[in-house]
Amino acid sequence: MQAIIQSLLDTDLYKFTMWQTMLHRHPQTQAEYSFVCRNQPGYPLADLLPEVNEQLDHLCSLRFQPEELRYLRGLRFIKSDFADFLRIFQFQREFISARADGQSLVIQATGPQVHVMAFEIFVLSIVNELYFRRFDQPAALAQGRQRLRDKIALLRDFGKEPALRHPFEFFDFGVRRRFSRDWQTEVVGTLQRELPDYFKGTSNVLLAKTLDLVPIGTMAHEYLQTYQALGMTLRDFQRAALEDWVQEYRGDLGVALTDVVGMDAFLADFDLYFAKLFDGLRHDSGDPFVWGEKALAHYAKLRVDPHNKRLVFSDGLDIPAALGLYRAFANRTQTGFGIGTNLTNDMGLTPLNIVMKLTGCNDRPVAKLSDSPGKTLCDNETFLAYLRQVFNVPSAV
Repeated sequence: MQAIIQSLLDTDLYKFTMWQTMLHRHPQTQAEYSFVCRNQPGYPLADLLPEVNEQLDHLCSLRFQPEELRYLRGLRFIKSDFADFLRIFQFQREFISARADGQSLVIQATGPQVHVMAFEIFVLSIVNELYFRRFDQPAALAQGRQRLRDKIALLRDFGKEPALRHPFEFFDFGVRRRFSRDWQTEVVGTLQRELPDYFKGTSNVLLAKTLDLVPIGTMAHEYLQTYQALGMTLRDFQRAALEDWVQEYRGDLGVALTDVVGMDAFLADFDLYFAKLFDGLRHDSGDPFVWGEKALAHYAKLRVDPHNKRLVFSDGLDIPAALGLYRAFANRTQTGFGIGTNLTNDMGLTPLNIVMKLTGCNDRPVAKLSDSPGKTLCDNETFLAYLRQVFNVPSAV
């Protein structure tokens, strides 16, 4: 077996930042994560089951190494007791299972949240790489390299345009749906070398360490969703999650995710207190131009200078889309662009649209009411209806 995951740093930074917060604030939480493929794969994912189980066995044998822990301790927002926890941490195989259901692959991680929440990115990376190993590798890599050259050429041409008030900066967010570990390493190294004025970091902690890049990331949907099941009034879950984040990081990691129950419901909770404490907002569903205008209007209403804030876009971006958004907003606020699949799996093959989402906490359902149709994930229609009622979200979302 050729191991896909060879380091527990080979994951997104926000897994660590959410992990630390949950360890400190709600370590008793029980959680369930479920794997879902949203599109039709080229062949049944159930065919991968034996290899997936082998890779999970290997993943559960890994430990954080001393030099990896030294790197994490060097990040000023990582606290010493969390690093101590990671020193003794090891995935428990009994907390994750993979099986076939017809042609579908079913993967579930269930147990204490601080022991199962980190499975997500590793599982997605494993499934992706196993899946794409069955395609013509030389042809895919040749196509990927040509498309990467085209992206670099496009950004060099963009550099000839008149400068806007704030610079164009983009980041690699491509761990979860990458073609392979080696290809992500090649892509990130190439962008770092060829586009240093624009390429400013990666969500992949291992690559950030290896290539001396800035690790990028704050929070994901699972963080805010968890608070739907922690006992406070449902209407208050976003404010509770944001407040815990502020208390945990005291000014670091200040970009808030906005689309767990939709942008309008988020802004209703994002008052002057939070608008001043957080550095910016991250978009991950719905029309990004509409979202950006709503964010700027909200800052204007609160009399907060948008030039001191950042709008981060991260929903299915490619370079042309990122440049279009930059041109629309960069004279009015700071921007950033997290590009995932289009950087690390643009190989002329149809990428898998796979996720592994939090589906329950403490024996209660949790949900995301996305601003994009098809991204809502919850099997409990009663809870979805209640969530929509509480936050006045139309049933079409």
